[in-house]
Amino acid sequence: MNCKKLISLLMVISLTLCLLTGCGSASSSALAENTGSDSAPAASDAFPSKDIHGIVQWGAGGGTDSLMRPLAELAQAQLGASIVIENMTGGTGSIATQHVAQQAADGYTLLMGAENPQLYKALDIIDLTYADFEPVFLIGDETVGVVVSKDSPYTSLTEIVQAALAAPGTVKLSTTGEGGLPWEVASFLTAVTGATFNQIPYDSDATAKTAVLGGECDFTICKVQSGIEDYKAGDLKFLCMLATEPVAQLEDIPLITAEYPEFADYLPWGPFYGVFVPKGTDQAVIDTLSAAFKTAFEDSSYQELLTSFNINPLGCTGDEAKTYLTNWQTNTITALVNSGAITKSLSELGIE
Repeated sequence: MNCKKLISLLMVISLTLCLLTGCGSASSSALAENTGSDSAPAASDAFPSKDIHGIVQWGAGGGTDSLMRPLAELAQAQLGASIVIENMTGGTGSIATQHVAQQAADGYTLLMGAENPQLYKALDIIDLTYADFEPVFLIGDETVGVVVSKDSPYTSLTEIVQAALAAPGTVKLSTTGEGGLPWEVASFLTAVTGATFNQIPYDSDATAKTAVLGGECDFTICKVQSGIEDYKAGDLKFLCMLATEPVAQLEDIPLITAEYPEFADYLPWGPFYGVFVPKGTDQAVIDTLSAAFKTAFEDSSYQELLTSFNINPLGCTGDEAKTYLTNWQTNTITALVNSGAITKSLSELGIE
């Protein structure tokens, strides 16, 4: 091969390599534009990409647990990921609250709780309240009543109070600990009547109720949703309701103000339920969770459940939920201060 032919061949090879390199670069650029490292995460990285853990503050079968499990089952269908429920009891719900607060603020650990954290600082339980979380969804609130077993000698709240006044500390009240629902209402009772009770702690609404049904304790404070089936079966008696109007399905039960008009100062009042994530969770994650729980909440089967439990639906998120939480905390702490149950004022607690 002469020099001219060799040079021509080399030029062809060089040009071909350049073209191939150019095409490769163009293809690489196109791929980068389609999947590029600077673009948003791939769909597989979108929330949620794994199971979510729902931590319930109270025991299995209790009032909070009974509301959370069916709601989670409906919500997980919207999210496309399982919500694994775990009951973490103790410390008036503070064990679960502390646990969730210590988890990553990524939306994969939910606190499924009741009203109790709003009183933790006031009661020196832990230095956390719902102000340290973001509300995902507030489900509802409800009315409570004073209950005894079917074999109880007490036929009215007045009889219980009179027995406690005659022999302080002998009438047994099953509670869920300081800051729990029965403790809160017992504080109101003491403020109004002067009666004190021997408070026996249990892990949940369900076990506190069982203690009354089994005769271990004389009475407790029961949510309608926790006691309605036992009431219908004739095993549990509601003596009075902490309400300003008759309660559906319990219209024949007297209001507490019929016996003690002074209770009007503390009514209306009742526990509430909601789903929360640690402060600092990305708003887009919160929005995704809120939308799923809202759809679950609006499902007809869940609305029927709320009705059967006599839960007053809330269904709020965002600023509306935060306003509700602040108002409940302010009103309840004011009532507890007035009753003498606590001494810390709102200003001392940094609550406006």
